Amino acid sequence: MTPLCARSVAKAVLNPRFVSQRLFHSSAKTLNRADLTDINPSEKSHFKGLAATWWDETGSQRILHKMNLLRMDFINDTIKSQLKLNQGVMDPEDRIFIPGWNYHNVLPEAISNDIQKEIDGATRQKLSEVQLKCLDIGCGGGILSESLARLPIVESVKGIDMTPEVIKVANEHKELDPCLEGKLSYEIVSLDRIADDEKYDMITMMELLEHVDYPATVMKQALSHLNPGGYLFVSTINRDLVSWFTTIFMGEYVLGIVPIGTHTYLKYIKESELKEYLDEFKNDFEVVDSKGCAYFPAVGWFYTGINDMGNYMMAIRRK
Repeated sequence: MTPLCARSVAKAVLNPRFVSQRLFHSSAKTLNRADLTDINPSEKSHFKGLAATWWDETGSQRILHKMNLLRMDFINDTIKSQLKLNQGVMDPEDRIFIPGWNYHNVLPEAISNDIQKEIDGATRQKLSEVQLKCLDIGCGGGILSESLARLPIVESVKGIDMTPEVIKVANEHKELDPCLEGKLSYEIVSLDRIADDEKYDMITMMELLEHVDYPATVMKQALSHLNPGGYLFVSTINRDLVSWFTTIFMGEYVLGIVPIGTHTYLKYIKESELKEYLDEFKNDFEVVDSKGCAYFPAVGWFYTGINDMGNYMMAIRRK
């Protein structure tokens, strides 16, 4: 690690409020210039260099390929958990019995299985009625975009990124799957250039906020494009010594499982800071779930049960 990087980490550790104020200070929340929602030139140059190996599951993006499985689990589980199975059912006899407690550990197995079978059937029926319009911000080469487009509950996916080289890779790769035709599109455009009236049922910003200079502005722009009842899914990295040790020191410099320069410690965002920012919009938005996660080379990605250390995913719903 360079002396400059070491000094930056030390400054952030000794004065953590300096960093959070820089990222989420009040003036940043009202900035509207288009270039503030874009990644800076050095970040673009870095990802341009990764474009050629984006879909190589043993290459530079192998950690993202592995993480994508947990991303999709988080998205699917959130949507299922938020389904209102009895909404619109007027006849009490037709309503699904949903216990508000852990019935699996209390009721006899046969009864428990019958309840679960009825809930699963109602969930599948409800999901069959869902058709979501999705926006994947900072889509890169399309790892997440393609997975979203293959979901039966998704009508369309638009992936946007400001690095032409990765969009070229994304477009070339989607042609390998005919099922994606007419369902998945990509565009080289900044978030701020999307029309104000362009709304979505689901927006994803995975591993993006730690690569932009003004994350508060990006968050505000993304939230403005959500339909009522829509979801914004975010994943990023807590700013703490564990994150620095695992993602930068070990991940980049020791194990080499991600390219050097992928992460910038001062751009990491604590989960508490993101929640504090979202609390300003609590009349219109709510955090419905947040989960800490971590990667171990011999195990893969898994939930840690600790949200304020390492990586985390968050689901935000527009009321």
